[in-house]
Amino acid sequence: MSPAPEVVAHRGASAERPEHTLAAYELALEQGADGLECDVRLTADGTLVCVHDRTTARTSSGGLVVSTSTFSQLDQLDYGSWHESGEPAKLLTLDTLLGLACSYASRPVTLFIETKHPVRQSGGLERALVRALARFGLLHCSDPARPPVVVMSFSALAMRRMSRSAPGVPRVYLAESTRQLLGFGADLAASDILGPSVRLLRAAPELVQKAAERGKPVYCWTVDEAADAQFCDELGVRWIATNWPQRAKALLAAR
Repeated sequence: MSPAPEVVAHRGASAERPEHTLAAYELALEQGADGLECDVRLTADGTLVCVHDRTTARTSSGGLVVSTSTFSQLDQLDYGSWHESGEPAKLLTLDTLLGLACSYASRPVTLFIETKHPVRQSGGLERALVRALARFGLLHCSDPARPPVVVMSFSALAMRRMSRSAPGVPRVYLAESTRQLLGFGADLAASDILGPSVRLLRAAPELVQKAAERGKPVYCWTVDEAADAQFCDELGVRWIATNWPQRAKALLAAR
């Protein structure tokens, strides 16, 4: 029997805490998550922040466009009170999250960083990310089986940029079609890991075997249903991203 998938907390324990907040990631670590996932965008003055959407309207007390706002402007908003947990929260920077992941002493934790595209700054996002990883000494992975950081994107161009500027950092090409993952575009993407959605994997479970034949493990998102977690386990998926890390860990532990 292959090892159970490792559980990656999607935007933190985001079903129980506001997504992309320090509280969500701290809870995910307490719950035993093997990895943490975040989305990053670049502010107008060059700060990498953990925000999924183009604007902050859905997940904050205001509706600013991230790429045209300064960090100071964005930092004035409350990023937690919209959630049912009701706790106010500050804007989370990538540096803060990197510090949390790197300093966690209980067990190795992998941080999966998704760069969001298209963006106003074009390749500036990847350049800022490489600088951030360099500050934390994360541009080289000494153990490919347990990387401290992985970069992800739906953009093949972003994958090529990271392949050139940070070849020592593993890359996940995210997609919702088999053609993207295993066709000509997948080769251009220079990815090390295939990242299908759970919907795509349900439609094309052979992806896992085909990926294995190319020496590539699979990262599947977003796996919140028990049946989907079991399905990924049976197929031999390496990582599953979920909004409910504690629930997923308990389910897989009882396999």
